[in-house]
Amino acid sequence: MKAETSKPKAATKASAPAAKAAAAPAPAKAIKAAASSKVAAATPVAPAAVPAPADPQVPLRTTRPSSRLAQLTVPSMAQAVASTAAKASYQHTMPTTAPVHPTFTAAKKDPKLANNWKAKTAQELTDAEVLAMPDSEYMNDKQMAFFRLKLVQLKQDIHNSAGETTEHLREDTVVVPDPADRATIEEEHALELRTRDRERKLLKKIEQSIARIDAGDYGYCDETGEPIGVGRLIARPTATLSLEAQQRRELKQKMFGD
Repeated sequence: MKAETSKPKAATKASAPAAKAAAAPAPAKAIKAAASSKVAAATPVAPAAVPAPADPQVPLRTTRPSSRLAQLTVPSMAQAVASTAAKASYQHTMPTTAPVHPTFTAAKKDPKLANNWKAKTAQELTDAEVLAMPDSEYMNDKQMAFFRLKLVQLKQDIHNSAGETTEHLREDTVVVPDPADRATIEEEHALELRTRDRERKLLKKIEQSIARIDAGDYGYCDETGEPIGVGRLIARPTATLSLEAQQRRELKQKMFGD
């Protein structure tokens, strides 16, 4: 009996490790199945057109680049559309021809003043009377003398302004203790000096215009030889180009930067 009872115990002991060995893989498979189900639940659903791969890690690799690609391509497309729209709007707004400036010769002439220049000297003539002169009398002796006086007066005004600037600089040499006041004075001096520098460049053009009057070439365009016009010369006595030639030159400078 002891031998018989020992055999079942031995059989049970031998079967116990086998049962443990058989029972051990079952939880591992269950854990793997649960883990795979969790990973499948955590991964985003792929589009219907693309079949889901068998490996649960593959959807992660396929979906992430697509989302990144969408995030990268959408702004670039928007920028491309915006730049295209900006170029199109710039092309529409950009003038294809030179801007039309108001012509000085279009000023209305007063017929009552057309013959006043005959009874007056060049010093007594006004801008309106010179403008009302007939075109046949363009750049006659009276007009030449009138513009010469205008240029000489403009030259004298520039010299007077330069003298006043020199006096101002001499008077303001006193040291001011307040830094704010000192900075204000220096800024005023810099602005006045820049103004005098522009007038210095204008002074050279005035002298050239006076020389042209003495040579008899004043009032005609340097490029085309056409009359510049009394109205334009009254507004800018140092003009050497007609309005059309000036517009062409400005257009070339905008196009070629020269």
